[in-house]
Amino acid sequence: MRHDFAACREMYQRDGYVTMKDAVTPEALAAMRTQLDIWTDESRQHDAPYGQIMDGRPRFDIEPATHGPDTPALRRITSPIEISDDFLAVARDNAALDLLAEVMSPNIKLQASKVNLKLPGSGTNVRYHQDFPFEPHSNDDLCTVLIFLDDVTLDNGPLEVVPGTHRGELYTLWHDGVFTGAVDHRVEATHRPNALKCTGKAGDACLMHTRLLHGSLPNMTDAPRRLFIVTYAADDAIALTENQVPHKYDGDIVRGVAAGRIRTSSYDMDMPEYPKTASFFGQQARSREAADSGAT
Repeated sequence: MRHDFAACREMYQRDGYVTMKDAVTPEALAAMRTQLDIWTDESRQHDAPYGQIMDGRPRFDIEPATHGPDTPALRRITSPIEISDDFLAVARDNAALDLLAEVMSPNIKLQASKVNLKLPGSGTNVRYHQDFPFEPHSNDDLCTVLIFLDDVTLDNGPLEVVPGTHRGELYTLWHDGVFTGAVDHRVEATHRPNALKCTGKAGDACLMHTRLLHGSLPNMTDAPRRLFIVTYAADDAIALTENQVPHKYDGDIVRGVAAGRIRTSSYDMDMPEYPKTASFFGQQARSREAADSGAT
């Protein structure tokens, strides 16, 4: 499908996100879905996060309150590109990358990858946050590409974005000395009325600036809602902290060339906390605990 690159660039710069159809081929989509079904079936055999990524943390994360053999609630797979050639191939080459080269930078490197799942009955939700405070770089030309592995509807926990917030404040994710992975509840309450829901067909994608404020509600349907999420950075954006999702393909050039340059932009923010749990869902659980105690 042809895209109006000029219009997409204007929307991305103005709103902080742009959606596109047919980001991956039907064949690639089918292969990833088949692999996900296998992983989900395997998760039935576990009652806690399992597997291992490079730093020793679990690769497969589950929703503790609802996961079980009959109701699998696998909610995240970290760095699937390390254990699946199908996911790696898509991360390295997809139509969203062609669009990203037009709206962000011609020279693009791979930063991180994960699969976020909202399986029926899992209850998984994502508190509002920005991605950039988890991954500070010398400039903010980073983009989170969310590839829809299932149809995303208004009822199955779609991504909610607040247009224009990528040009505003970088909100702290620390509250009362605790890194919660979420913005203050008052910030969320202020912005949520302006949020838009990103829906589309399986194979479509949303390209989201990593400073954009976003979150999502639980899946209320009896069908899965799964996303393959890949973070890309401009080649001249240099990481200022250790990659929170270390993997063996970190920094691989996937579009253009390695130009050997560093570009800086002016901003200030709190340092992130390196996650000790299987995923940032563990950090966000602290946000809910703080809310219950009235701390945020």
